[in-house]
Amino acid sequence: MTSQPVQFASTSGPLLSGVLEVPEGPVKGWGVFSHGLTLGKDSPAASRISKGLAAAGIGMLRFDNLGLGGSGGDWADSSFSLKVADTVAATRFLAEQGKPVSLLVGHSFGGAAVLAAAEQCPDVRAVATVGAPYEPQHAEHNFQDIAELVMDQGEAEWRIGGRELTLRKGFIDDLRATDLSQVIGRLRTALLILHDPQDEMVPITNAQEIFFEATHPRSFVDLEGAGHFLTGKGQAARAARIIAAWAESYLAPIA
Repeated sequence: MTSQPVQFASTSGPLLSGVLEVPEGPVKGWGVFSHGLTLGKDSPAASRISKGLAAAGIGMLRFDNLGLGGSGGDWADSSFSLKVADTVAATRFLAEQGKPVSLLVGHSFGGAAVLAAAEQCPDVRAVATVGAPYEPQHAEHNFQDIAELVMDQGEAEWRIGGRELTLRKGFIDDLRATDLSQVIGRLRTALLILHDPQDEMVPITNAQEIFFEATHPRSFVDLEGAGHFLTGKGQAARAARIIAAWAESYLAPIA
């Protein structure tokens, strides 16, 4: 497996920084990974799951969303809708290189994003979520202490993960206006939902809602003991093995 740095244009203009994990042997298919709210492409879930899938023969692109990691732009200008659009842009970037994307994988907030992006990606046959919320608005629990201030003043500084980001009213408005229930119901791809039943960040009821809203083929796997961020030894690799085994039936043949 080799890790290749790449860049591609976001839908809002700035370049996004990514890493393409390329399998050493025959490639079974290509996928895109969408990271959590502010976690980035090098977070344990994004990096380890993508590398695990590449080791199983599935090439994966993981990338930083706007204003995070090596990507350009300002995170303050981001939104859930833009995250979805840039996930779609990532699939188009690979398709232009002759690497049609069959698989979308998303962790946490990124899981909601791949659910929303799938119907805009004609080559995608399978979607896997890990610890995903049923409603993107669930992300508000991360900044509930300043949400009222943001709505009153238009923006406010938000400290998270040792960093300070600017949170704007438009981000919250976009979250509150997004309803994934019909999108999930319209999915015509295979769906795999992975979730730790003890997840305190995104309760297991979210996985239940996604599962019941979706149509077949749909599957659920209990990630008991994984935690929300999959930082425990072997937990992300475990998730990658499960996704790889499940996805193999849905990957587009590679010439």
